[in-house]
Amino acid sequence: MRKSYVVLVLLLALTFAGCGYNTFQRNDELIKSNWSEVLNQYQRRADLIPNLVNTVKGFAAQEKEVLLGVTNARAKVGSIQATPELINSPEAFGKFQAAQGELSGALSRLLVVSENYPQLKSDANFRDLQAQLEGTENRITVARNRYIKAVQEYNITVRSFPSNLTAMIFGYKTKPNFSVENEKEVSKPPKVDFAPAPAKQ
Repeated sequence: MRKSYVVLVLLLALTFAGCGYNTFQRNDELIKSNWSEVLNQYQRRADLIPNLVNTVKGFAAQEKEVLLGVTNARAKVGSIQATPELINSPEAFGKFQAAQGELSGALSRLLVVSENYPQLKSDANFRDLQAQLEGTENRITVARNRYIKAVQEYNITVRSFPSNLTAMIFGYKTKPNFSVENEKEVSKPPKVDFAPAPAKQ
């Protein structure tokens, strides 16, 4: 009887090893880890924005519409709860992606406006914030790319035979990913110009 039980346990272990169950667990953990890094970098960007807006306001207070656009876009991003369930819901993920895209666009407009203010461009605090923003945007791109690859691997496992049978049994579904169309906009860092402003004649 004991021998039969051991054989049954071994057979079950071999079945799970070959059906992709462990692969699902590994890939799911990788997705969670990579998603945490995406959120970490987006938060880093959001934390830079108040100082950036205040610095621009000091030199270009009349650009109210642009400044308000950045502030509102940041507030919209902050209102979305980035719960673990978000990466399993295409609708919630889409809203998150759209909000981050809106913030990227608002930041780009702010940096374009700054080109019209030589004193702002030459301000040490503003230049430091630009450098931090550029570095953060690059980190966001790297983190997003890692997440995209992890989700791609997971989704391939969900759709491939025989692991797709395991997916059906345990209810594993494909996870939403950053869209290709949005990828071009959101992952493109805002243009940051570090050249000093030309001296006035």
